[in-house]
Amino acid sequence: MTAAKNALDRVLSWVCVVLFAALVLDVVWQVFTRQVLDAPSAWSEELAKYLFIWLGLLGSALVFGERGHVGVELLVQKAPPGVQRVLALVVQLSVLAFALVALAWGGGQVVDLAWDQKVTGLPFNVGQLYLALPICGVLTALYTVHHAIRIARGDEPPFEPDAEVETV
Repeated sequence: MTAAKNALDRVLSWVCVVLFAALVLDVVWQVFTRQVLDAPSAWSEELAKYLFIWLGLLGSALVFGERGHVGVELLVQKAPPGVQRVLALVVQLSVLAFALVALAWGGGQVVDLAWDQKVTGLPFNVGQLYLALPICGVLTALYTVHHAIRIARGDEPPFEPDAEVETV
């Protein structure tokens, strides 16, 4: 399971790099056509918006897979190890529910509703561009299951041990 996660991490990292490079090129083109050619590109702003959405959603799934998401762990770190593990599993199950219900299922519903809507200036329909939602949901769910199993087995700590505890 770890080898599959590592392979998914590599693929997702490269997809994010390609999306970011495409976003940079698109925005540079947009600025060039607007400022130098004095003829703004009609499609580049729309493309930048969707590239940014895909990059944000896929990047968030990747960060979740690396357990790099934001968390307030002050109370968890003060709890006994058994309580830490239970709380970490509750968090993982909550994220799993959100990923499956809101992102995967809800995103699928949005894709279905918007599938026939055309995007101005791009050869895509809105539904295709909204596919980022259910894809992000499925990826986040996979990462969540991976981490939940590893936490339950004791192969992974309930929280990142190098996280600094900041007292007030």
